[in-house]
Order: sequence, then structure tokens, then C-alpha cells
Amino acid sequence: MTIHTAAETALVRRLSLGGTGPDVVVKDCIDIAGTVTACGSEAFAEAPPAAAHATVVEALLAAGCHITGKARMHELAFGMTGVNAFFGTPVNPRWPDRIPGGSSSGSAVAVAAGLCDFAVGTDTGGSVRQPATCCGVFGIKPSFGRISRRGLLPRDSTLDCVGAFARDMGMLQTAMAAMDPGFARASLDSAPKLTRIDAEAAPEVSGPLDAALTDLPHEKLPHLEAAFAAGMTVISRETVTAFGDLLDTGAPLGTDIRARLTAAHQVTDAQLAEAEAVRRRFTAEVDALLERYDALITPALPVVPPTLEAARDPQSILPLTRFLRPFNLSGHPALTLPALSASGLPIGLQLVGRKGEDARLCAIAEWLVASLPLFQSKDQSR
Repeated sequence: MTIHTAAETALVRRLSLGGTGPDVVVKDCIDIAGTVTACGSEAFAEAPPAAAHATVVEALLAAGCHITGKARMHELAFGMTGVNAFFGTPVNPRWPDRIPGGSSSGSAVAVAAGLCDFAVGTDTGGSVRQPATCCGVFGIKPSFGRISRRGLLPRDSTLDCVGAFARDMGMLQTAMAAMDPGFARASLDSAPKLTRIDAEAAPEVSGPLDAALTDLPHEKLPHLEAAFAAGMTVISRETVTAFGDLLDTGAPLGTDIRARLTAAHQVTDAQLAEAEAVRRRFTAEVDALLERYDALITPALPVVPPTLEAARDPQSILPLTRFLRPFNLSGHPALTLPALSASGLPIGLQLVGRKGEDARLCAIAEWLVASLPLFQSKDQSR
């Protein structure tokens, strides 16, 4: 599988909008005036074109960016593999037998294949950070609410954030500044105070991270697993609220999405109330640790990304966002740094920072990339 082939599978359509700044690809759940916002679904493929740009698209154009296409995605942004039977599955450029990740699959593939300078995605439960790790690039989920969601599908969410992908931290910060004019790059006056969160991962993932971070203290987030489950509950309720009528109208849906929407109907008000209680407890735990540390570290994924064949089994993909989804629930900014296992497969490190301190989190990530050999392989993010 060639890089060219991977690049060709990343996009729903090519565009040429804006200035002469960085080339940018935008996920197909984000409105671009005059184009259909299909959200990866046959159900919306013939919908009327968007009448106006999403706020984030307006910001990109105002910053002089050149929007070159809309990216493929997992249907309705409700999946982790990136597999899409109707629009096609983007090919992971470096590991073509493995999933590209979801739901912002095409955005991650476009960056990894060199099709653009940065790409815009959305992250409701790891949907930027997980495909970034799968494809070996950098990905950021900003603080919740930092970047406007006006002009996105689904319209309402208490979890979802507009985020970005890039091949290096410099371009990732360029992306943040273009999406959010209030973002100003930060620098560190001294080494950051970091801690690792106790989080069990497969040896192929934990081994390189243990070797690189051997001197860091460990802390616990007692509600980490509960926050993962609560995030699943909230996204199920919010997605069925947004798209559940597609089941009633008999709209064409992928098999996996139909099954997930059907199951989401079973979420009760009591379960949602408990999930919101977990949100409050977990958020308080994270905030308390971030009073003592500048950032928290977890593995990006608990295992290496599964092959496309293995991902046919839903059980193989359930744990992929165990360490990512909790921070959608809490709303903290989080970014992932790509690395390689001893066998050359994609792994990654997640950094979580204080709410509103996205620029400082990026500065800490730059410091880590410059400081640790784990991130200095010459072909790390090609």
C-alpha cells in the first residue's frame, strides 16, 4: 500500500478555499458552505448543502488557511475503527493492515499521508487522539467549549470538542491558533512537574513508556474506569437524541451504527444521572491532581491498534479509549504524542492539562518531545 493510495482514501471531496497559508482538511461533520455535511452517513449523503460555514471554518479562512478537502469519518462520529462501508475506509498510511481509528479517520490519514499540513477533527470520546495514535501523528482535544461547535453535527454535546492533527508540535500549535484566535503559544521557564496515572496497558505499550518515564511519580485517579463507562453512557444518550429518528424513518445506516443506536435507546434517566454524578467526582479528582502537577500522563491506548480483520470483533475495540474518553467527560485539554513499540507498531502517550491552559499543555508536549529519545526517531511522524 502506497502513501498515494492512503491519501486518496482520506477525502470525501477535494476543495480549494481560502488563502495561501497551511493546507487544511476538515472532517465531514463540520459545515462548509456549499458542500453537504454527510457526517459519514448514507442517510445524509443527499442532504442540502450547508448554507454557511461553521465557526471554526470561518476562523480557518480568516487565518489565511487553504482548505483542500473534507475528510472521511466513522459514520455519525459514533465509532472507533474508522471503517465505513458506504463512503469507504481511509487506509492507515504506515500500517495499512490496521485500523486508521475513529471517528476522525480521514483527518488522521490525511495528515499521516502528507496530504495537508494539519487537519481538523472532532473528539467526543477519543475521536482525535485515538486515530492520531493509530496513524502515528500528534492530536489535540482542547478544553471543552474553547472552540465553537456552531455548524457541527451533532448540534449539541456535553463531550465533543473541535480538535486538530499535525505531524509535529509546531504545526499543531499553528492549527490551534488558526482555529482559536485567542490561542497564544506559551513557553516553559523550567521543567514541568509531571506524574503518571496508574493505568494498566499491554507490555508492548507500557514497556517503552516505562523506560522513558522511569523517574516520574505515580498517582491514582480512583474514578478513571467509572469515568470511561460514564462517558459511554452520556455519548449513547446524546447520540440517540441527535440521530435516533433515523431508526424510526428507516434511513440507510451501517450495521454497526444501527446496532449502537438501538442499544443507546436503552440508556435510562437513572443511568444518565449516575453518569453525571461520576462526571462531577472524576472532574474533581483531576482538578485536585492538577493543583499539584502541571500535567498528567497516561498511555494513549492500552493496546496497539488492532488489525482491520481483528476489529470485526466488537470486543477487540471496546478498550481502545479507556484512557481517552474520561477526559471528554471532565472537559480537560488532552493531547497525544506518537511513539513506536519495540516491534515498530504505533503506541502513544497522552498528556492532560488544566482547563483553559491548552497553550501550556502544548509547551509541555514540546518539552517532552525534545527531552525523550522515545519521540526522537527520525521517521516517527512521517
